[in-house]
Amino acid sequence: MLQTPGALSAAVSNTPAESAAEENAIRDHIVGNLYSCAADIAARAVRRPPQQTDWNRRIDDVITSRRLGFPIMLALLGGVLWLTVAGANYPSKCLCTCLFWFQDRLTDFFRWAGMPGWVHGLLVMGIYRTVAWVVSVMLPPLIIFFFLFALLEDSGYLPRVAFNLDRVFKKAGGHGKQSLTMSMGFGCNAVGVMACRIIESPRERLIAVLTNVFVPCNGRFPTIIALSSIFMGGAAAGSNGLPAASAAVAAMIMTGVAVTFAMTWLLSRTLLKGVPSCFILELPPYRKPQINRILLSALLNRTAFVLARAVLVAAPAGAVTWVLANVHAGDLSILDRIACRLDPFGHAIGLDGFIVTAFIMGLPANEIVLPILVMGYVSSGTLIEPQSLEALKTLLMEHHGWTWLTAFSTMLFSLLHFPCGTTLLTIFRETGSIKWTLFSLFMPLLIGILVTLTLAQSVRFLGFG
Repeated sequence: MLQTPGALSAAVSNTPAESAAEENAIRDHIVGNLYSCAADIAARAVRRPPQQTDWNRRIDDVITSRRLGFPIMLALLGGVLWLTVAGANYPSKCLCTCLFWFQDRLTDFFRWAGMPGWVHGLLVMGIYRTVAWVVSVMLPPLIIFFFLFALLEDSGYLPRVAFNLDRVFKKAGGHGKQSLTMSMGFGCNAVGVMACRIIESPRERLIAVLTNVFVPCNGRFPTIIALSSIFMGGAAAGSNGLPAASAAVAAMIMTGVAVTFAMTWLLSRTLLKGVPSCFILELPPYRKPQINRILLSALLNRTAFVLARAVLVAAPAGAVTWVLANVHAGDLSILDRIACRLDPFGHAIGLDGFIVTAFIMGLPANEIVLPILVMGYVSSGTLIEPQSLEALKTLLMEHHGWTWLTAFSTMLFSLLHFPCGTTLLTIFRETGSIKWTLFSLFMPLLIGILVTLTLAQSVRFLGFG
């Protein structure tokens, strides 16, 4: 039976201090009684034909069960990520070929027009090449990921994900809907931050915004996958290479999720204390997805918006990178001198000066970190792509002395370092606060430094690296 107001007020008055846990228990008790009362009324008033099967309930009994709910959810997420990465390879290569073919035509035009070399370098090899790289790497995976995500959303499955994870996020001090925003972050952290609007509580919304940066986005996957394939996959014998590399990538993903939960717990008990809000979720019925609406949502509302912001911040980054790589101070370029200055710090955290410089220069877009690193190593003065993983392996291991510790530290730092410029811009737009935007910049950077510093120094102290 539903409690009367008098009984409720008596229960409240009998509590000595009204702690947050007691308030939450009372609130849950009220909601539970409401649903129990509603279920009792429905059971007495609604009559179904004996032969009618409630497929929604039967499916939910499996998808939201404690035993199968999480495995099904992880399998679907793994499938979405695999389709995103594998399905985007060929379109990315085709798009890259087309965009860089047009770069060659621009070069021919600048030569025909008699433009100075520095103008061609700044506009074509700096700005255009960087934008072309970002577009070719980002666009196909974004389209695939957002389409698959919208497919799950339109079919009615995503609310079940929030239902399954609500208990876990509640224990961490977050909100159940944060599971949806975290999932969106796998495609793009900026989109994950925008998706935090679905969380009604301002405090829990801010927690979701600040912790979304620990989810590995599409821009970080190329670096993580390439290094996993070279060092973890290459270290495994024979046919075990691909499973070993896949396991390393999966370990990085789970590390990001674990740090997300840990920082949610820490923020909810320090800077952003408060009483967890109630999460009342009415599960919608399963339905046939509307492909036309999904395509419109995936392409226009999400992909085009994120890509436009990425290009906005990547273009000036390309110009700055080209200038630093081509303007010399003495016998070294400015980029080389910055790397030399940062080398002691980089060595302390398991990296080197060029890796740290690449991450700093890759602030506008995570997609250009690896190309900038290769550019610095070969001193080419322009953004380049290694022709194959074998060529990249030779460059890193034989010419610059990379070890498994360097690769693992780089993967961890790529996972945990500051978010890209597009995400920072989105955080500022969503929060309207410079303070929280700067916090979202330096908080993950500090965590990334502490984690890699601890790892590098521990491994060296034990004599393993």
